[in-house]
Amino acid sequence: MRITSALGAALLTLGLAAAPAAAGTPSPGPSDDGAAPASAGTSFRTAAEIEQGQRATAGGSAGDYLYWSFPADTGQRPTVRATVKLPGTHAAETWRIDVYDGLRRRQSCQYGAQTRTAAAGASSVELACVLRTVRAWAEPWANDPLPGTYYIRLTAVGLPVSDRGLPVSAEVRVDAEDIGGPAAVDGSLAEPLVPGIATEDLADDDSRAVLFGLEPDDGWSSGWWSDRWVWTAAGGVLAALAGVAGYALTRGPGRPSRVPPGA
Repeated sequence: MRITSALGAALLTLGLAAAPAAAGTPSPGPSDDGAAPASAGTSFRTAAEIEQGQRATAGGSAGDYLYWSFPADTGQRPTVRATVKLPGTHAAETWRIDVYDGLRRRQSCQYGAQTRTAAAGASSVELACVLRTVRAWAEPWANDPLPGTYYIRLTAVGLPVSDRGLPVSAEVRVDAEDIGGPAAVDGSLAEPLVPGIATEDLADDDSRAVLFGLEPDDGWSSGWWSDRWVWTAAGGVLAALAGVAGYALTRGPGRPSRVPPGA
């Protein structure tokens, strides 16, 4: 009876501990505080840096390429959303949002309206791209998303000649969900995939490359903890309890009182 009670209590405790860790929760990000950029870059090198949770805006002309960049760490599944506000008079336009990793490899979207066509005269068009979960490590030949800088490119495709150069405004926001243990792998990168675009001076009159102006709140590879630790510990505890219970059930009540010690 005591063994059964102990098993039940252990299962309840482990279940309560693992439930919050197993559920995917949004990554904390800064609230809109007016610090987000109000313009976009025109290439990978000039991409405007934004943090997760920020709402960035930019103005431009139909036919321009608009670029932003953001950091994404291990275990995160980023979602990129963009809204393009169109002029009052225009023909049907098709807009597209693409996301590239630190090696400038185009990353596929798991789901979301990556390409949409705005009907003639429509006031806006909304796009979305949910990326695959960022992995800590992958084979060199794989195209898996890895921790580092990601680039957003927003543009119109197949634009009618009559609409080229018309003023448009765009709004972009990146959020991420922490997936946790289901996305954990054995291995990690030595450094995140971020570009070296500038240098900074050090105290000893030396300099080093500035890889990226933004990084996760807790630093790169901050997601070393995952619910795999919880389930591994849970498996060990349950195995130990099962061994104790099995021993108690198989050893019997002991030596019968009618059997002499020397028998």
